[in-house]
This record gives sequence, structure tokens and C-alpha cells, in this order.
Amino acid sequence: MAAFKAFRIHEEGKKILARFERLTLDDLAPGDVVVRVTHSDISYKDALAATGAGRILRRYPLVGGVDLAGVVESSTDPRYSKGDRVLVTGCALSETHDGGYAEYARVKGDWVIPIPPGLDEFSSMALGTAGFTAALAVHRMEHNGQSPAGGPVVVTGASGGVGSIAVDMLAVRGYEVVAVSGKEAATQYLKTLGAARVLPRQQINFGSKPLEAAQFAGAIDNVGGEMLTWLTRTVDFWGNIASIGLAGSAELKTTVMPFILRGVNLLGINSSATQRALRLAVWSRIATDLKPRHLDRIVTRTISFDELPGAFPAYVEGGVTGRTVVRIG
Repeated sequence: MAAFKAFRIHEEGKKILARFERLTLDDLAPGDVVVRVTHSDISYKDALAATGAGRILRRYPLVGGVDLAGVVESSTDPRYSKGDRVLVTGCALSETHDGGYAEYARVKGDWVIPIPPGLDEFSSMALGTAGFTAALAVHRMEHNGQSPAGGPVVVTGASGGVGSIAVDMLAVRGYEVVAVSGKEAATQYLKTLGAARVLPRQQINFGSKPLEAAQFAGAIDNVGGEMLTWLTRTVDFWGNIASIGLAGSAELKTTVMPFILRGVNLLGINSSATQRALRLAVWSRIATDLKPRHLDRIVTRTISFDELPGAFPAYVEGGVTGRTVVRIG
């Protein structure tokens, strides 16, 4: 195979430098399946890795991109054949293994998910790790007893990629969704996605008691810190809080009171290390009963591969609403 284009991240003199390069398959981490990549996306994690604002990569150099979708070029794993349409999200891509920002990727067969009917390469990357994370949160909450009949579910950091998709998915399932956002301009956007009401972050009284008046039957939290603490105080009896992000802070200062007096469940959502059987089940739901109705609105940007480097700073600065799809090939 001839050399191909890739966006590779280096550490040089304790500085992070990312640039386009020409690579061959021999330059990539080992794997069973070679994929001709057609689409990827951008997450906050991708932006941290490419700009050096966060220490995401555990070895250098690596091709960036935590997600990819495309067509199988070759496979030594009998589960896949040339021409199969597949996706990979998480699974150590752009951490310890070369990722999706390249015209070709080589990955382990267990990481590969056949694109389910109802999705294609573009829509699977419109969802990407963000959509998988949101769906995994809803899936785990529902397995833990959450239902629309229980009452409203709040989504924090709602205007971001994960939050936007979570709002849409919950609305599809029939939940009354309360969206929390620090971006006043995002109010109409969130209502369009299905939020019954939008709560400006600046207007929240976080309180100080171990338990405040119950407001929500459940929560999906992208923020951490003071926001997650507030949720533990305000989620009602037997409610589930899915913790999926730390955009505000990695700290959590709370008491055991919500857990032993209200039976609140704090569910940690790790979308990267999800076992294959659960990953397949969740992607099946993403293509059916959790399929968002407003992906055309959630995808606020589609960019070419060449435009990728210029797109990262806005993520680091917190200036992005919705999702970005990257056309690779």
C-alpha cells in the first residue's frame, strides 16, 4: 500500500506538536483489521491531545482521533471481510494506539463494530464516542430502574456533544428533560432537541445542605465538581446519576446522605473500556430506540481533513456547541 496522509501527535522537548505526515501501514500500531477511514469527529479529548492542553497520549508519536468509521480494506480476523462498513470508538485510540485521523487505520478485531442498519459512516461519526457515551449512560440508568414515568431527568453541560445527544435520546425515550447550560444562546437549540425546559447554570442555587429539595428523578452529568455535588443533593429517591465528564472539575465533595437516605445511585460511565457485548448492545439501541431525531441540528460543522488543526482551539476554550464531523477520505 502506498503512503497515506495522517495527523500525528509528537512530544518534542516536552512540547506537544501535531502535524500532517505521510505514513505507511508499517508505521501504525499492530492490529487485525485495516480500515480505509472515511469519517471521524472531534471531541474535547481530541482537542486536549492535539494542542497539548491535556496529557491524553500515553506514548508518542501517535495518530490522533478517538473515533473512526470506514470500510474494511483487509482483515486477518474472520469476522470481517473487505468492504464491510465498520466503526471504532474509544478502545485506546489516540491514547496507546494510533487513532482515526488518517486515511487508513489498523485496529484490533475486538474493537471493531459493524455499522448497524439505520446508520452509515457519516451518522456513526456524528454520534461517535459522544453518542455512545450518552447512550451507555441511558442504558445503564434504565437497567437500574430509570423510566420516563419516574419524573424529569436533568442533563448538565447540555449544549456540548455528549449533552446534546443525551437530551435528544432521552426525549426520544419519552423522558421530561431538563437541560442545564452556561450558554444563554443555546436555549432554543436545546428546546429544539427536546428539552422541556432549560436551566441557565448561572441561576442555580447549589445550596449547602447534605440534602436539598428533590428536583429530579435522575441525571446525566458532564461537569463534575460543584454541579455533580448539587445533583447528589437534589436527585429524588432511587434516582440514578450517570457521571460522564469533568468539564468543570474532577472533584466531588458530598456526603453519604443521598446514598443511604434517598438510595441515590452514582453510576460511573467509562465509554472507552466497555466490554464488546455491551458495546454491541448499545450501538444496536443507538440505531433503533435511542436513535436521535435531530442529528442534522446536533452536527453544527462538517469539515475537511485539511481543516482539522484549526478546529481544536475552540474546543479547549469551551466555545463549541454540538458536534463536528471530519471527512477523512
